[in-house]
Amino acid sequence: MSDVVLYEKRGKVALITLNRPERLNAWTTDLGSAYWDRIDEATADPDVRVIVVTGAGKGFCAGADMDLLQGIGAGAERSAPARDEHQTYTTTVPKPVIGAINGACAGLGMVQAMMFDVRFAAAGAKFTTAFGRRGLVAEYGISWMLPRIVGHANAMDLLLSARIVLAEEAQEMGLVNKVFPADRLLEETMAYANDIADNVASTSIRSMKQQIMAGWEWDLATSNADTHERMQHSLRQADFTEGVQSFLDKRPPEFSPVSSRD
Repeated sequence: MSDVVLYEKRGKVALITLNRPERLNAWTTDLGSAYWDRIDEATADPDVRVIVVTGAGKGFCAGADMDLLQGIGAGAERSAPARDEHQTYTTTVPKPVIGAINGACAGLGMVQAMMFDVRFAAAGAKFTTAFGRRGLVAEYGISWMLPRIVGHANAMDLLLSARIVLAEEAQEMGLVNKVFPADRLLEETMAYANDIADNVASTSIRSMKQQIMAGWEWDLATSNADTHERMQHSLRQADFTEGVQSFLDKRPPEFSPVSSRD
């Protein structure tokens, strides 16, 4: 099962690769279980500061494997996965999770992409929600996440039409942050990830991810109160002292690691 998801440490960055290229990395229960295991491995490793996720071959993830969907449609019993996490699981990771979307990103694959903190795409990569064209609903939290990323009107367009959107249009609507030539995508993504790993405090990242996710449900007063409490806490931490001193010393910072979801 481990072969369907590859794991590689490149310095302070963990590279996770969905590895079913012959099926455009279509999602199966085995792939899902292995993916969560690799996410947890990177989360628990104090040497890993940033996680990058990509796909092997020409696709990122073409959605749920059609054999799986056909079986469900025919009433076949589903085997219990080794792990059955919510698809929003990635949002709970206290480290940056960056998508290098190298090709087809559809259905369940698009759900996972929406759970990344930052998304880069290869020029010409195709995106589609696909659900409506399979007689399905907006699955696994995408109906909550997508409008917050691209706005209500764009989310309705993408969900109701289930049309194919190329990376360039996806960037225009905010679905992806940047588009790079396919042969430079991973290089550019890793450069971005390494810059974060080398220069941004992991403790700050963990707190800011929590603030963003919780803040979508809070009013301004609640968010401000939470921010004040977090700010007072951060001013007493070693990373604040190190951030200021490294700036004054004109040297790279040596921030403390994070390997917890707390």
